[in-house]
Amino acid sequence: MPTYDYRCDANGRVLEVKHPMSEAVSTWGELCERTGNALGETPANSPVQRLISGSNVVKSTSLGDANMPPCGTGGCGSGKCAFG
Repeated sequence: MPTYDYRCDANGRVLEVKHPMSEAVSTWGELCERTGNALGETPANSPVQRLISGSNVVKSTSLGDANMPPCGTGGCGSGKCAFG
């Protein structure tokens, strides 16, 4: 499941949460509920925005070929890696 960073403009905090790509978090209250954080003094209906973030490093085992070298070692280019 992907990890996303969300920022609340009302308090300036950024929290990380995992959820399916088909879902989104729209309020501070929903974000706090999913992450187990306290609301604090920020109203639960305060809007949050998903931040653009990098992705995880691709490992050869996640591609189903344990013999293929991981990204960053120059082993890409076999057509199996979207970054090669």
